[in-house]
Amino acid sequence: MKRVFPSYTYGDAPRAACYWGDTVTDPGYPAAAGPITCDVAVIGAGFTGLSAALHLAESGADVVVLEARNPAWGASGRNGGFCCLGGFGAPDGVIARLHGEAARVEARQTEAAAVETVDALTTRLGLDIDRHSKGETVMGFTDKSLHEFETLAEQIHSDLGITADIHQNAELAGLGMRGPFHCGMTTPVGFGLNPAKYTLGLADAATRNGVRIFSQSPVCRIDHAQTFTLHTDNAQITAKRLIVATNGYSSDDLPAWMRARYLPAQSNVLVTRSMSDEEIAAQGWSTDQMSYDERFFLHYFRLMPNRRFLFGMRGGLFSSSKWDGRMHRTIRQHFERMFPAWAHIDTPYSWNGLLSLSRDMTPYCGPVPELPGAFTALSFQGNGVAMASHAGKILADLAQDKTPQAMYPEIMRKPPRRFPLGRLRRAWLWPPYAVAHLTRQ
Repeated sequence: MKRVFPSYTYGDAPRAACYWGDTVTDPGYPAAAGPITCDVAVIGAGFTGLSAALHLAESGADVVVLEARNPAWGASGRNGGFCCLGGFGAPDGVIARLHGEAARVEARQTEAAAVETVDALTTRLGLDIDRHSKGETVMGFTDKSLHEFETLAEQIHSDLGITADIHQNAELAGLGMRGPFHCGMTTPVGFGLNPAKYTLGLADAATRNGVRIFSQSPVCRIDHAQTFTLHTDNAQITAKRLIVATNGYSSDDLPAWMRARYLPAQSNVLVTRSMSDEEIAAQGWSTDQMSYDERFFLHYFRLMPNRRFLFGMRGGLFSSSKWDGRMHRTIRQHFERMFPAWAHIDTPYSWNGLLSLSRDMTPYCGPVPELPGAFTALSFQGNGVAMASHAGKILADLAQDKTPQAMYPEIMRKPPRRFPLGRLRRAWLWPPYAVAHLTRQ
């Protein structure tokens, strides 16, 4: 495999202290062995792959899912569990300038449709995912933030027909949002969830519909003639169609078209022990709203139903045991600075994982141009809970030569451009990260 980060990043160490793993039981799917045939082979048992597999199976397709480790092992089992608007990471002005105003509106409406996809799935399947939060709240630090939120709220109403609530400084304490914040804005779209429970819920629903899921079965080669032949250490899988759903954990040579069309980036999360009502009151952050701030490194946080507090942030250019330790200390410092009354609270869980960025900060979902019959979806800009699930539903239709029933904007159909520098493309992140560190953003 030709991957961007060192082999350490793709091992067990970065997720060893992941909280979500303690909330679920590994279903124990077997490894693939011998010759296997199917209609559609899916590489990757995360949000995208399992959503695609489930929707395919419900349409009558014979589906095999190949996972290098176990379902929910990658980003789908490591993220912050924010099912919210997002996926198209470029600012509104940039999207409109590059693609046109109509395309910008369609992209934003697709973000809302993606949340609805997850809502409908979890409701229909009856998944227990520890759901909470009525939408998502962004926190600001200055008067300028407040004015920007007011403008953004008008844009959201115009695009989606929904009303975002603006929170003035004097209101925050009463809303249970006490902290170093000056203002906030709540958009009533989305909810928090346990991503591992959601992922394994999709896996269980898929298997009940006939999908064969194989764990510990990394694909090492893809051959293509009239059909696809996928090779693992102990199996050869023959399929009429192929879906590659590996996102930030992709390899530049599986297939070769993937080379430099995605940029893996790290996100880091910690989770506290359960806190008492007195401890929560001492800090004054008692809301169950999933929230984030406006800074470059995007701190994201939420008080979960079991009274543990989740706190995450982007960052981390290097990956090793040493750098993981350094990043843990950094995120802990940010946590204590933002919520000083909890400086004594233990954070027994701390981990990281890879999201995927595209050069234009827009997701892709569609064919692999160099491999007729192959499809992929990737680069949700760190908002994969909703958008990856939505993309999987689209891929299921594409793999069956059907017109997608889910909202499928034109921007999402444009193949991503390659990043310069090839396997060294992480260097693209160094300048903005350096500036953010210097300015404590």
